[in-house]
Amino acid sequence: MSLEKKLNRLEEMRSEAELGGGQKRVDAQHKKGKLTARERIELLVDPNSFEEFDMFVTHRSTDFGLDKHKYLGDGVVTGCGKIKGRMVYIFSQDFTVMGGSLSEAHAEKICKIMHMAMKVGAPVIGLNDSGGARIQEGVVSLGGYADIFLLNTLASGVVPQISAILGPCAGGAVYSPAITDFVLMTKGTSYMFVTGPNVVKTVTHEQVTSEELGGATVHATKSGVAHFACDNEADAISRIKRLLDYIPQNNCEDPPVVECTDPLDREDEALNSIVPENPNQPYDIKEVINAVVDAGSFFEVHEEYAQNIVVGFAHLGGRSIGIIANQPAVLAGVLDINSSQKGARFIRFCDSFNVPLLTFEDVPGFMPGVDQEHGGIIKNGAKLLYAYCEATVPKITVITRKAYGGAYDVMNSKHVRGDMNYAWPTAEIAVMGPKGAVEIIFKKDIAAALDEEAELQKKTEDYREKFANPFIAAARGYVDDIIEPKTTRPRLIRAFEMLDTKKDSIPRKKHGNIPL
Repeated sequence: MSLEKKLNRLEEMRSEAELGGGQKRVDAQHKKGKLTARERIELLVDPNSFEEFDMFVTHRSTDFGLDKHKYLGDGVVTGCGKIKGRMVYIFSQDFTVMGGSLSEAHAEKICKIMHMAMKVGAPVIGLNDSGGARIQEGVVSLGGYADIFLLNTLASGVVPQISAILGPCAGGAVYSPAITDFVLMTKGTSYMFVTGPNVVKTVTHEQVTSEELGGATVHATKSGVAHFACDNEADAISRIKRLLDYIPQNNCEDPPVVECTDPLDREDEALNSIVPENPNQPYDIKEVINAVVDAGSFFEVHEEYAQNIVVGFAHLGGRSIGIIANQPAVLAGVLDINSSQKGARFIRFCDSFNVPLLTFEDVPGFMPGVDQEHGGIIKNGAKLLYAYCEATVPKITVITRKAYGGAYDVMNSKHVRGDMNYAWPTAEIAVMGPKGAVEIIFKKDIAAALDEEAELQKKTEDYREKFANPFIAAARGYVDDIIEPKTTRPRLIRAFEMLDTKKDSIPRKKHGNIPL
């Protein structure tokens, strides 16, 4: 065969591979409002930057008539490309080929690019759209999933891993995205669950749809499995690109620094009046965050889940930072099971990838109640504490108002290796709120008074004046400075610049035993 014929044959095979499961199935994919595997990649990477691997791989199975159904690429497109000039490794499952089902060969393709990503030090992005394990291959396909799970685990904390769920993801398939750092889902076209509606109905007699059981909104609001619930696939891909703006390529690099057009010395007069005089009145901590960080740079993560704590990325003077903030506008900013898990997970990601941490603190304590205690608020609150204690990146805290009890300790206090701890003059740092403290300390005096309510109010005001302020903590050095709110931005920029060369460590160990 001449070279020309060989080249023609090569071109024919490439065209066959690029068509996936055929035009009818491609049309069916589009009819559902979904893109094909290759269209998703084209939307994600810089133009003409994608290098595909293993285009001609096919499965090796012969049982159940599989030998008559072979498709080039075997239901997953893998390779590397660039996003805004930075290298990433990608796998994109092709639902038009046997429902995107995972075979031994399919899994090997995914494992290959994960190995390469770890060698090169580049993020892994998985575009998931699969009916699950290829049943006809039996245990071999299950073994393929396990191989992927292992690599997800080994790559954790080495390179960032991002999972976009753009179709079905069920059974064992859900555990790979769950191990990765960020999960995005599309509303109406994606779902995740360990057992589907039919099994649920058989076992528990509950009637539920796929969307109600494991849709994007459910996982973004109730379970916390999804960090982002996206309107459509274009929205999901846009968010992946933005997420990469804040994080490094791997654990040995620093996050990218961007040009800052927002004045470094900008002050915001509105911050001086944002905290209400009434200590029980709420305000929106996101207004504080947006007033301090570079204009328009705050990118919230897990926005719809455990809203009593806010986490996300931002740029501050062009530097990438991770933000954790109590939200007084939701449950008074109290820490509960879900918010503790949410905060801990985000802190550990930032620490793994050298992203400095900024904490805005306004917390009245941990959520009381039988459900919280029986649900494990102790061990879950300890996760947040553990994450802060373990983190060695630069850590700065600003106490805007309440810092009560054990929650004061947990939220990156000086005692858990907070590097710089600032307080606004409105800060209240105490074991508990003034009223509760007075009811314990002066119980007998109040009971003996002619007007118990007036005595309680007087002693509460006296306590507030003496203890519910930042000056005692500052006298001890637990707070490095009490700052005027409007100056928060320039003070934080200078502090992070000072901490740029910080080096800290933890005792030599295989790994700690975080309270799970």
